[in-house]
Amino acid sequence: MTKRRRGISRRQIIALFLILIGGLILFNYTPLLGVEEPLTTTLTFSSGQTPGPVLAVPTTTTMLIIGLLYLGSGILGWFSSLESISIPLLWLSGILIIPAVLIAAAAGGKTNALTMIAESMRLGTPLALGALAGIYSERSGVVNIAIEGMMLFGAAFGFAAFVLTGSIWFGVVAAVSIGGLSALLHAMLSVTFKTDQIISGTVVNILAIGVTGYLRRSFLVNLPGGKITLPELPIPMLADIPLVGQLFFSEKPIFYAMIILIIATHVVLFFTRWGLRMRAVGENPRAADTVGIDVNRTRYLNVLISGMIAGLGGAWFSLETVGNFDDGMTNGKGFIALAAMIFGKWTPFGAFGGAMLFGFAEALGTRFQFLKVELFGSPMPIQFLQILPYVTTMVVLAGLIGRATPPAAIGRPYEK
Repeated sequence: MTKRRRGISRRQIIALFLILIGGLILFNYTPLLGVEEPLTTTLTFSSGQTPGPVLAVPTTTTMLIIGLLYLGSGILGWFSSLESISIPLLWLSGILIIPAVLIAAAAGGKTNALTMIAESMRLGTPLALGALAGIYSERSGVVNIAIEGMMLFGAAFGFAAFVLTGSIWFGVVAAVSIGGLSALLHAMLSVTFKTDQIISGTVVNILAIGVTGYLRRSFLVNLPGGKITLPELPIPMLADIPLVGQLFFSEKPIFYAMIILIIATHVVLFFTRWGLRMRAVGENPRAADTVGIDVNRTRYLNVLISGMIAGLGGAWFSLETVGNFDDGMTNGKGFIALAAMIFGKWTPFGAFGGAMLFGFAEALGTRFQFLKVELFGSPMPIQFLQILPYVTTMVVLAGLIGRATPPAAIGRPYEK
């Protein structure tokens, strides 16, 4: 009998990636060891006008250590017999990507690491909200690729309500409400009429592009509106905590709402009867129906909540960040949020981690536009620098998080 040949495992793929990156780092920085004036990267942690800690890092030495760690982790990670050693090293290598990229990008200069982290969390806010929206819908068995459209509806109608009423808080309420209404359309098509859920979500996305574009061209461009956004709400005493205060307690309302929703969703999903019923409907709707759970009602309610959260994510764009509305301003963030949800394995904290990593990638891509990074003595093309954080993030997430298994009954309409 012939032996079945085993393919390359996921861990070995990430090991190859680390070997490649470690080799590039060593090849790029080893020639700099003999330089008389070694490069030093200064990482500051300043909060506004308040000076913070300053960390001077020897660029060449630090990058060579990280390169050796990557190379060693990749080599050990290739052998399945060394899992007890290699897996912790692979996780450490994934975590070190963030400081490694910061040090390499600001080599010989100065960068405010605290500002970079704060910007990453800010940009990750709509992604986390979109991922939460996906969790509520998909945990109950309804695929929701309409999050992008629900966000776009929330951004447009929230800004329109603000301009017409003069109340920015009313605009937030309107964004949440219109997100819920668009979700009800998705629920009606996919739950009641049993339309293919991918097609139903696509309908909502296309409808959002058309309706919001018409709203902007026909009404919003003729209405007076300034660049007013939701105010910062520093939490007394907590905002004065060094480092942590700027990151978590000196932000705007939708950021706080995102943090609260992450914690609340975790509690609801795993520690309440409602969460148990939601998961039961998503895993085995027939068994749930047998014990008296109304499957379609549960799905309707969860899709509605999903749309309301997505609408709040849309309000982040127009009311918390820009203070205006532009066509397609969500720019595909709803789909990235779904990726964060899948990487997080349909769990709130996992999705939050994925969203923050994508937020860091976006912040880093923006920062790279103003930096000159050299590889092998030549400047790297700006386009390569901008896609590098996203590629790195996806490889690390896919390699370390592993295969994500969705709820068993997802995408399948239920009939008694």
